[in-house]
Amino acid sequence: MRTRGVTALVVLLLLLAGCSSGGGDRGGPITLRFQSLAWQQESVAANRELVKAWNATHPDVKVEYVQGSWDSIHDQLLTSFEGGEAPDVIHDASDDLADFAYGGYLADLTGLLSARLKSDIPQRSWRTATFGDGIYGVPFLQEPRVLIANATWLQSAGVRRPTPEHPWSWAEFRRITEQLSRDGKYGVAWPLKEPVSATLNLSLSAGGQLFHRGADGKVSVQFGAGDAVVPRTVHDQVATDHSAPASTLGSGGSDTLPGFFGGRYAMVPLGFSYRQQIVQQAPKGFEWEVLPAPAGADGLTQGVSPQTLSIAADSPHKREAAEFIDFLLRPRNMVRLALGDWMLPTGTQALRDPALHTAKNGWATGTALAAHLRPAPAQSVRGYPEWKDKVATPAFQEYYSGSIGLDELRRRLERDGNLVLARYQR
Repeated sequence: MRTRGVTALVVLLLLLAGCSSGGGDRGGPITLRFQSLAWQQESVAANRELVKAWNATHPDVKVEYVQGSWDSIHDQLLTSFEGGEAPDVIHDASDDLADFAYGGYLADLTGLLSARLKSDIPQRSWRTATFGDGIYGVPFLQEPRVLIANATWLQSAGVRRPTPEHPWSWAEFRRITEQLSRDGKYGVAWPLKEPVSATLNLSLSAGGQLFHRGADGKVSVQFGAGDAVVPRTVHDQVATDHSAPASTLGSGGSDTLPGFFGGRYAMVPLGFSYRQQIVQQAPKGFEWEVLPAPAGADGLTQGVSPQTLSIAADSPHKREAAEFIDFLLRPRNMVRLALGDWMLPTGTQALRDPALHTAKNGWATGTALAAHLRPAPAQSVRGYPEWKDKVATPAFQEYYSGSIGLDELRRRLERDGNLVLARYQR
């Protein structure tokens, strides 16, 4: 009888534990699951140290660090949402939030965020995570696209160096890359394995918008003159000037680095965080510098999709999760996260930190671009992932390779693209 009673007690305790995995209900500490997508060693260390610091000062609300991956985040989150197993605090990117927000999987943070955090992050950044009347993520890290240049090559060629105050125009950029190209070497290499976000975000500088919302609230694709500037520049550098190799169009950013270090390309347009790889991998004595991307009719404006922190709609501890996010994004902590990821913080106080204004490794150039960053054009467009995968990516790839012309590119983006978007806007 005693054995049977002990067994029954064990079973009961296990059932109670299973029903109260978040804690709190039985008087114990609450446990929040924080899924981070940090992957660089410095960034992972910074996240783990901040979680440890929180846990040391918040005995009633413990945070469990869960490592996620950018490679599978969308599908993994969708599965966890539908299975009722989503983390409480979710690290993602703002351009991945729209369908989750509209689908009811993410909590509206409007009434959960502190006044300090709401005022510290500019409104332009909040727009990247605003869908309808709600805020579904806290944008905290952002990454401009810059030109990583072979400083020795540019100096020997005698070309004018652009600065954030006096950048190259897109036309000047094309002339300079042609001037730098000779003897089988190229002025620029475009790594456009994922061509859509790079093209759309840089096109904001030329006044391109591509997605237009009508009075009825519905979005349509309209490929105007501003949208054509960047695609035409890339196309002409590859097909007309031969100042950019066609071989890198299907490459990722990391794939171009060996050729860059080997003196095959003078410049490579890359995300700001690639500087870490360059510091780690550049051969001894290789001199490189960070230059602003070219400017157009709208100056240095470019689109970004900041990294975000969200709260699952099913989380039973939304208030505590919001308090943890507020802690994680205090100015000094936001600077630590930005330095760990080699990116820029969104917070205005963090952006003033001296560590982000040093000339070393191009930090000052990147920080000077922060004021020009705007929400990516497709930020709040429902159906964008399908449009990108099925319509825009193959269309841009074929245009850049020379398989189709600009008129056909426009036709596909508009006609085929609007058919896709219409299914999400009925």
